[in-house]
Amino acid sequence: MRLRCLCLVAIVGMAALTSSARAEDPPNVAAKQVAGLFVQSCIQFAGDKEGLRSWAKKTGLKELPVGVQDKFLYGLPGVVFDASNKVGKFVLVSEDGGSCSVIAEMANGPVVITDLEQALSDAKIAFKVTAEKSDAKEAVLKHREYQASQGEREWLLLVSTVKDPIGGQAMLTANRY
Repeated sequence: MRLRCLCLVAIVGMAALTSSARAEDPPNVAAKQVAGLFVQSCIQFAGDKEGLRSWAKKTGLKELPVGVQDKFLYGLPGVVFDASNKVGKFVLVSEDGGSCSVIAEMANGPVVITDLEQALSDAKIAFKVTAEKSDAKEAVLKHREYQASQGEREWLLLVSTVKDPIGGQAMLTANRY
């Protein structure tokens, strides 16, 4: 998925903000929400598509129209849910093979990483970064891979974010192994 980057013009306005105001910036709030949604959904249900889909429906998430789902599934079978709220646009992707992803339209990439790692720690999930690299085709993208575990459960995680702290799309994916 191609992630987009915002113009750097907005950096000028952000430089004057205090640190407390930064914490409330929409891309920072969205980062916390995408990390939280990822832990509640993908970490909890990776490898369990029926459990994930049941949870999504009980939570009140609605399936996107089939044509829109196709844009997130890239030809793979699965279901995509709209998890948007007043903070921003979010989707939950449940592939039939068990892979699970959460995508935020606009989130602060570095804060996504920080908030995800804090959420994993809070949930007592052990993790280690196994790779971190810039995207070969999209220089503004950064990919961070993790191995995570809790008891007998183990996950492979991939977090793709825009490097620019102003924000951009973020995609967090979990697979059980």
